[in-house]
Amino acid sequence: MHHITEHSDSEPFNLEHLIVGSLATNCWIVPLEEALAFRYCAIIDPGADAAAIIARLERRNLRPRYILLTHGHFDHIAALPDLVETFRGIEIAIHRDDAAYLGPDAYQVHRVSFTAAAGNTALVDAIWKPMPSPTVLVSEGNTLGPFQVIHLPGHSAGSVGFYDEQGGRLFSGDTLFKNGIGRTDLPGGDEAHMRESLKRLFAMDGAIRMFPGHGPASTLKKEKRHYI
Repeated sequence: MHHITEHSDSEPFNLEHLIVGSLATNCWIVPLEEALAFRYCAIIDPGADAAAIIARLERRNLRPRYILLTHGHFDHIAALPDLVETFRGIEIAIHRDDAAYLGPDAYQVHRVSFTAAAGNTALVDAIWKPMPSPTVLVSEGNTLGPFQVIHLPGHSAGSVGFYDEQGGRLFSGDTLFKNGIGRTDLPGGDEAHMRESLKRLFAMDGAIRMFPGHGPASTLKKEKRHYI
């Protein structure tokens, strides 16, 4: 099942938002520069429902240049194989510490992760398709399009935020939600690292709009009051 949201006062017009998959993951589509007959975009966390994502791209006359993964968990990447098959030449970016979630050996990594999370691998097994390898392994401070990579370990070793300074917005993945933070008990998670990542986020400009991996948008200032 997928749920498609339209633009609202809480989301800027130049941001497309779909809620996808059984874990209600936010898939963000950010339009970028104009081309001859379409506009390029970045897709952040295509977690499921590739057909719905593709339909939205076609409806908005968008073509993906980047797929940006805030981390490697299956509910944030499951639509990746179909997107790569449909749109050739996409750059697939993930932090090097989560790179094992992609590529030819990824299936076993996801089975281990889902066993830890749910006690079984039913969700992965039901919809698994071979994962493409990343084309870009990012590190702290790298840039892709308008986004700067901020390494935010804690939920996973390679969790990152994608910060658009000009747009005043941060895509925080499962590090920070509205009224919550990501769990740290999965493989690669670390509570101490999460605390340091949150401290780093809350040292940034509080007016930055935060678009998380699940749930509604917020600002860093609003979320800081819960933890500092």
